[in-house]
Amino acid sequence: MRILIVEDEPALAEQLVLGLTAQGYQAEAVHNGTAAVAQAARAGYDIVLLDRDLPGMHGDDVCRLLTGQGYPARILMLTAADTLADKVTGLDLGADDYLAKPFAYAELLARLRALGRRRPGTGEPSLLTCGDLSLDPERRLAQRAGRPLPLTAKELDVLECLLEADGGHVGTAGLLAAVWGNEAEPGVVKLAIHTLRRKLGPPDLIHTSPGLGYRLAVDHG
Repeated sequence: MRILIVEDEPALAEQLVLGLTAQGYQAEAVHNGTAAVAQAARAGYDIVLLDRDLPGMHGDDVCRLLTGQGYPARILMLTAADTLADKVTGLDLGADDYLAKPFAYAELLARLRALGRRRPGTGEPSLLTCGDLSLDPERRLAQRAGRPLPLTAKELDVLECLLEADGGHVGTAGLLAAVWGNEAEPGVVKLAIHTLRRKLGPPDLIHTSPGLGYRLAVDHG
């Protein structure tokens, strides 16, 4: 999934790029509204993470322009304001979701996953698949070859993260932040992966790459 981060604080933008890349997303950042519109026109993104208070062109105008032109990406607006009126304004401009600063990283990841599950133009969740493995994120049901999988809530979260990466690697730090919110030891990731492998059964779909993390794929390529 490709994410365009529009954030005028370079340190925060870099932190988000690094964190989301570790999570398996393809993330890029620009620092003002004018650059956001130009970059969106050059490349197709699935989600635009849009700060509201931007130099060059205000985030409201960026949102209004992108949605008015029918740009297919979902828009998650970020703002320091957290009043109901601000939220209503952002959503009325065409934003799909709204998150106030400062925000918890785990909440941001949950919002991104929720937006990523929506089919463009419908707002409906998509089924996540890899080979004969499928996950319905809305109903929280996983199956392999038509067989329901008895997964715990955390195992479902890990599986969802790996499926969202669409064959890309997700590191231990990324899984820890997304599923446990950095409130657990890294060993819980290894244990969850081990249990998932056992419950998914053969042939193994979860592959480990030293230094990169874990990925879901039908083959070992």
